[in-house]
Amino acid sequence: MTKSFNLDTQIASAPEAVRAILATEVPRLDPDRPIIFTGIGTSLHAARVAASWVNVLNGGKNRAQALDAHDVGTWLPIRADDQVVVISHRGNKIFPTASLNRARSAGASTIAIVGQAAPVQPADNTVRTCANETAGTFTVSYLSSLAVLARLASQFDTSADQAFATAVDALPEAVAQTIALGNPAIAAEKVKAAETLLIIGFGIDLPTAQEAALKIKEGAWQWTEAMPPEFALHGTPASFHPGMAAAVIEPGEDDSGRTQLLLTVLDRLGIETVTVSERRDTELAFVTPHPLLRPVTGIVPLQRLTAELARLRDTDPDTMHGNREPWRSVMTSVKL
Repeated sequence: MTKSFNLDTQIASAPEAVRAILATEVPRLDPDRPIIFTGIGTSLHAARVAASWVNVLNGGKNRAQALDAHDVGTWLPIRADDQVVVISHRGNKIFPTASLNRARSAGASTIAIVGQAAPVQPADNTVRTCANETAGTFTVSYLSSLAVLARLASQFDTSADQAFATAVDALPEAVAQTIALGNPAIAAEKVKAAETLLIIGFGIDLPTAQEAALKIKEGAWQWTEAMPPEFALHGTPASFHPGMAAAVIEPGEDDSGRTQLLLTVLDRLGIETVTVSERRDTELAFVTPHPLLRPVTGIVPLQRLTAELARLRDTDPDTMHGNREPWRSVMTSVKL
């Protein structure tokens, strides 16, 4: 009998969760003021996607930034004209809260994007996403945060056809279609024994690669590294070896052939590689209603890959290390 996880149920629930979030009102951002998106871990990956969306949609006018909340909450300068958007699923971690407090002290405007169960936030506006998850490897929270951020970013879509803003409404169906595509069990079988897993993403797909690396570390306990293709070609090949494997997201933009070159290098070095693609004939396939919205659906086959790797490697994506020692003693003593 195939083992099932809460993670499987969470992934299956994502389309309806995204649909519900898209019905939520979001505050307005000032198109003439700087924007800082910030978070930790999964939330930082969402922040990076949001900053890219805004920068592309408004032609770089705001120079939106995505910054680690550890930095924003401790030492990076915040100005009164900044707009600070803090993403935090539980809404009670040290440095996202510190980021909001520092931003308010500086006179900046603040928006908190948090889960439904999060405490009251020290922010000018709070947008709540989804309920607490039953799996430790947060997936619905990530997609829900991206849905809110897509609504915020759509304010900057000044195109005549409003293509991005219109495509945001199609995300629930695109996520559902993506869940039904491919067979991640085949990809998992190829990379399950790798001592190191490399995930490659270019441009707007890089945060997807980073988020996937975190999910696989959390859920499959397999060391995973994410980077863009050009970085992977500079110096990094000195550590490439047949005992590792790679997952490569086919780029949606022209990367001057660098991803294809990297694939050639990996093949010649004997490294097992799987592909994440909009092509329907791949094991890790996804669909997207708009090129900029690739991160919302592109992560889904990698979330499913995490669940399959957990089954093959006999790990636990629901509690991560749960009651295992010494992780239980060590990590329950750490305040995040």
